[in-house]
Amino acid sequence: MSPDKLDTYRSKRDAARTPEPVPEPGPLPTGHNDTFVIQEHHARRLHWDLRLERDGVLVSWAIPKCLPLDRKTNHLAVHTEDHPLEYATFEGEIAQGEYGGGLMLIWDRGTYETEKWTDREVKFVLHGSRSSGRYVLFPTDGKNWMIHRMDPPPENGLPPAAELRPMAAEERKRLPRDQEAYGFEFDLGGTRALAILGEGKVRFIGADGTPLTPESTPGLDRLDGLGKAAWGLPAVLDGRIADIGGSTVYMISDVLRLNTGDLLGRSYRDRRRTLDHLSLRDRHWQPTPWFPGDGKAVLQVAKDQGLPAVLAKRLDSPYLPGVRSSAWLRVPLNPGG
Repeated sequence: MSPDKLDTYRSKRDAARTPEPVPEPGPLPTGHNDTFVIQEHHARRLHWDLRLERDGVLVSWAIPKCLPLDRKTNHLAVHTEDHPLEYATFEGEIAQGEYGGGLMLIWDRGTYETEKWTDREVKFVLHGSRSSGRYVLFPTDGKNWMIHRMDPPPENGLPPAAELRPMAAEERKRLPRDQEAYGFEFDLGGTRALAILGEGKVRFIGADGTPLTPESTPGLDRLDGLGKAAWGLPAVLDGRIADIGGSTVYMISDVLRLNTGDLLGRSYRDRRRTLDHLSLRDRHWQPTPWFPGDGKAVLQVAKDQGLPAVLAKRLDSPYLPGVRSSAWLRVPLNPGG
């Protein structure tokens, strides 16, 4: 009797403890070998899982830096266990302590075409909304494979990052009543700025779309290294350039794009969790702390520290560039603050 392709998958999961699909042993479903999914996996380290339908299962690779954008760079792809076809639609929270514990979000899904499939080489063409083009996977050492883009990258169809503008909050005199629906942040003052990361460099754009320079923004030159953060992936961040203890620090509050993927439609909660997993932490840049549902405590700390305001952001709110929205609220702590 031939082994079940999902035996390894089942052996690593307890159906009573995980929301993941865990089908019973039996005949595998018959498909068209043309479905793919890429899932953003907030496990111990943020990574992306590429899964290709093949003979009743999803053959899977974990890719720490997501798909390469051009032909110049290969990315590591770690071959993992086959997953059931039902996993192509799975999003959810895998409990900490369980295998793969953490948030799983669909990054992209669609169809693909197989050009070649052997033990030494898998060539395919993706047709997704975020991911498209010809790729090849090839093994290098045991479970370690590499993934290479074979054709020039297409236009991603997104407006230039420099045309994005920060989302703004409406002012209120007090915290919202339904605090459990919000995440709370400290308003640390300083200069609101979007950071555009790419090719190892960083550009800063002010709230009005004006490029920021060291001449216009003291201490900006200390933030040059941010361009090499986020594992070198292209990204657009939102935050404030503030003076923290006499040092210039870019306090990052949001991530709008990552590796050409537009995250604007995601909820604030999910964007913040993605940001936290990017491990953007240095003495000159770090994520702004956020506290789901804990507005009163945040307000008291802000008062004790003499901060200008507290921000309340709905956990389910998308990012609306250039819009002043009631989904985000700013509560000043002193007149004119």
